[in-house]
Formats: sequence, structure tokens, C-alpha cells
Amino acid sequence: FCLPILKRERHRKALLEAVASGTSKRLFLGTDSAPHPIGAKESACGCAGCYTAPHAMSLYAKAFDSTPYGVTHLRAFACENGADFYGLPRNLESDGVMTLERTPLDVPETYQFGEDTVVPLCAGETLEWSTRVE
Repeated sequence: FCLPILKRERHRKALLEAVASGTSKRLFLGTDSAPHPIGAKESACGCAGCYTAPHAMSLYAKAFDSTPYGVTHLRAFACENGADFYGLPRNLESDGVMTLERTPLDVPETYQFGEDTVVPLCAGETLEWSTRVE
């Protein structure tokens, strides 16, 4: 499991406030998308993690947008702070641009990975944000 585990609602709120406010450039996006098949997740010793890869940015936008800051600092959190922290060059726009749009995104109930079926986080829900890459 990834640590620390947020144990209380006040911890989740504090973490969201810290990232969405943009006050710390030492906090940055790091996804751990876990496409474990249903059988591995729903077992006595299930795998940790949630599959979010296709809609991770929509979920981050939803979380940021729930704060007074909106998505104002999402770009820095997702694209700039990590590179700056590690002293790496930022990705150039010539590498492709992801645009966040306030348009509905329907999250599928499941994804097929060969013979396996994976259930994503927010399966069957409609998210307010979507992305496009150019």
C-alpha cells in the first residue's frame, strides 16, 4: 500500500487544500494506476490501488474544482512542480498539449485487458471534466 493512508476526512481536506492552493511547489502529481483484474481485486487478499489511467486528469480536476481555488493551480501540480523539484526540464508544448475542458466524460463500467476485466474508479459515472490531447 502507498503511505501515508489518509485516515480521516480532515486529512483528506488538508491534503487537498495543500495541493489546490498552490502554496507548495514541493507537491506534485504522481499516479499509481492499478489495472488489476476483478478476480485479483475482489479476493481475500485483494490488490491495492484503483485503475484511473484513462480519466486521471478528470478526477484531479474534479478534486481541485471542489476547492475555492478551482483548477487554477492544477497545471503546476500536474506538469511543472515535479520537473522543477527534480531539476529536470519541463516538457515542451511541442511534445503535445493536453487541454482540460468542462465537458462530460462517461467512465465505462469496465475495460478489457486481453482475457481480464478491470473496473475503473468511478465506473459508470459521468465526470464534469474531460481532456483532449493535440
